[in-house]
Amino acid sequence: GALDAVLEVLRALRSGFRSRAVLLILVLGTLLVGVAFLAASFSPRQPKTVTMDVGFSGIRFSLVLFAVFWVQELVGREVERRTVLYALAYPVGRAAYLLGRFFGVLGLLAVAAVVLGGLLWLSVIVSGGQYVQGYTVQTGWPYWLAIGGLWTDAVVVAAFSLWIASLSTVQMLPVALGALFAVAGKSLGAVLDYLERGADGDQELAGRYGPLLQIIQYLLPDLSRLDWRVWPMYGIPLSEGAVAYGLLLAEGYVTILLAMAVMTFSRREFF
Repeated sequence: GALDAVLEVLRALRSGFRSRAVLLILVLGTLLVGVAFLAASFSPRQPKTVTMDVGFSGIRFSLVLFAVFWVQELVGREVERRTVLYALAYPVGRAAYLLGRFFGVLGLLAVAAVVLGGLLWLSVIVSGGQYVQGYTVQTGWPYWLAIGGLWTDAVVVAAFSLWIASLSTVQMLPVALGALFAVAGKSLGAVLDYLERGADGDQELAGRYGPLLQIIQYLLPDLSRLDWRVWPMYGIPLSEGAVAYGLLLAEGYVTILLAMAVMTFSRREFF
């Protein structure tokens, strides 16, 4: 029931923080934020904007890694080692086990997003020294809205990785396919936009791949709709419709992927 799921969330949080991969990825994320701070020196006119742009990309990369490795650590590895049988030996339903682990991953991702977002926020504040840009970056709630978009992006990737982990018999398959899913989902919007604008006059390219990508967009989420960095970086407000559409898109895909994962996991034989 609900209590079993809550207990699994707590177990997932404890196991996630104890994982060695957490320390390695956190160090990597911190280094990427440091790179973002150093990148400001290459743009003397807009140091804070460059720091924020590079930092957002680094945080997205880190959160995606966190998502796929935590799912692999908390679900995929337990299935591969058959230690999942010990958890299921208690009066815990398979759906409660799987959903509890997933929401535990969401909590871990939220902590990582806040920590890395806070480090980047400090880097943006101090970058550029006393130099005053032509336009001021937004370090208030538009900034944290962008961090929230990156977290939501990682949640969708985690849901996909969980579905793969629920059916996979290959240990690293959720990590590999989760990473590919993240890259494809992020690139989909840019590719579709390129083709819709005429593919720079290449009608053959647009005619050949346009219909295929139109089909793919119904199978893959356009994760670029969760990238809201233009508001804090350039002061361009996002419409409520754009934010709502991105969130509804993510919610829909996560719901479908979780339902598929639960159905697959519930029917799986571990013996």
